[in-house]
Amino acid sequence: MSLSPNLVLRRLYSNVSTKVCAQKYVLTKYFQGEPKKSDFKIVEEDLHELKDGEILTEAEYLSVDPYMRAYMIGYKLPTDMIGGQVAKVIDSKDKNIPIGTYVCGAFGWRTHTIINGESALNKSLDLPITVLPDLNPYPVSLALGILGMPGNTAYFGLKEICQPKEGETIVITGAAGAVGSHVGQIGKILGCRVIGFAGTDEKCEYLEKELNFDRAFNYKKCNIRAALKDGAPNRVDCYFDNVGGEISSTILSQMNQYGRIAVCGSISSYNDTAPPKALIVQPALVFKELKMEGFIVNRWTDRWQEGIDMNLKWLKEGKLNYREKVYHGFENMVDALVGILRGENTGKAVVKIK
Repeated sequence: MSLSPNLVLRRLYSNVSTKVCAQKYVLTKYFQGEPKKSDFKIVEEDLHELKDGEILTEAEYLSVDPYMRAYMIGYKLPTDMIGGQVAKVIDSKDKNIPIGTYVCGAFGWRTHTIINGESALNKSLDLPITVLPDLNPYPVSLALGILGMPGNTAYFGLKEICQPKEGETIVITGAAGAVGSHVGQIGKILGCRVIGFAGTDEKCEYLEKELNFDRAFNYKKCNIRAALKDGAPNRVDCYFDNVGGEISSTILSQMNQYGRIAVCGSISSYNDTAPPKALIVQPALVFKELKMEGFIVNRWTDRWQEGIDMNLKWLKEGKLNYREKVYHGFENMVDALVGILRGENTGKAVVKIK
């Protein structure tokens, strides 16, 4: 699994142009339990010389996200590993995207990528390739977090599916992760009572003291029903579900009539080798007339910039805070993915390539 001696870049010089050899992760085995380095191979890929209208990018930050664990079963092997990245344009034959520009896109776990510049401005793709504005004084890695896919997942998932009203109570599981921590802050901006569940006392302290959650509970230590009675005395109007499992079944049973549930993920079961068991949820759905809806954020591709702009506005106004868990080195991508599935991160996890 070690990198080749030339690390991530090999240039072959000619009197015409410079060619680049990229490195990329290829998934060769479906995950069984936790992802393992032996599930992947790092391979080299010689990239073609740039054509008119194309740009060459070099990755600076790669994203690791829980969805990666769940999605790969849908791909035929071997396949390139999926994922977002922030990359710098190091060569360009597109007059609209000069060298030095930063872009963000779903390029996968790879060091270098050639993109048609027009696609970088095309908002009809599954997830838009974004040409980043000047984000100073913030790091460009935020384009993988609160100013990117996780931020839009929180923004659209909460506003469009949960549709919270001022004074209502929102409960969030996985509340200290990239999406959950953002959902809670938006809930506070909208005037709601926000309750979070996370996996350590330190994360709960962060949620209450730095992100202004009304209450946060360590799900590993507390009785969920008792915590809800304490933290949500008026019961629950909106539930943003990142984890699934028995905790979600319990929260559904404590909801108010006409409550809304946004199902974003089920990280509690991603590494399970056998189907998980949970309490039946249909009685709560029926008798409380609840609305439960799953979603994938690319539903709102046509409004992508709206979410980024609003999150950036809130960030500049001091209404949003963030944390990043930064891993280092292209060779440590798998360790980073395993780490977030174990709950090592508070906020967004990224891998800095250099």
